[in-house]
Amino acid sequence: MNAPRFLTLNDVAEELQVSLSQVRALVRSGELPAIQIGGRNQWRIERTRFEEYIEDRHSQTRQAISAQKSSKRSKAKAEA
Repeated sequence: MNAPRFLTLNDVAEELQVSLSQVRALVRSGELPAIQIGGRNQWRIERTRFEEYIEDRHSQTRQAISAQKSSKRSKAKAEA
């Protein structure tokens, strides 16, 4: 069976194991691209955009960890 093209905010919250309000905040900020359908706060997130968001977060996390390690090494050299 094929996965649905669009996810609800509840689907995304469940997948990320975060609250619905956290997902809404990601959508409102533009960090997680979504489309609004209908008039009653109905939002959908395209599965491919969701996967891209996850990949971006992985990349940002790797960069942050790398920067922390580099900073610690520089500090250790300066103290030596």
